[in-house]
Amino acid sequence: MNSDDEQLLEGRVYGADPDRPGPLPGRSYVELVGGPLDGLLLDITGWTQDEIGTGVSLLTDLGQFGPGGRALYDPRPGSRGRFDWSGDSP
Repeated sequence: MNSDDEQLLEGRVYGADPDRPGPLPGRSYVELVGGPLDGLLLDITGWTQDEIGTGVSLLTDLGQFGPGGRALYDPRPGSRGRFDWSGDSP
C-alpha cells in the first residue's frame, strides 16, 4: 500500500457503506493503528468492556494472507481510543 492508498483509508470506518464511509453521530469508535487497516475507525457502539478488552480479528484483503485473511488488533493499554495491530492470520 502506498501513501495515496493510506490517505484514502484514513478517517473511514471499517465495514461501512462505501457511499457513507465516515463516522456517524452518536456512535463510538476506536482507531486501528498499524498493519493493513491503519487509520481506519472501528465502530464499537454497544460493545461490552469484555468485548473491547478481547480485541478483534477483522477480515481484510490487504494483509499478509490476501483475500480471506484477517488482521488482528488488540486494545492499547492506557488508551481507550486505539487498537494496535498484533499480526495477520489466514
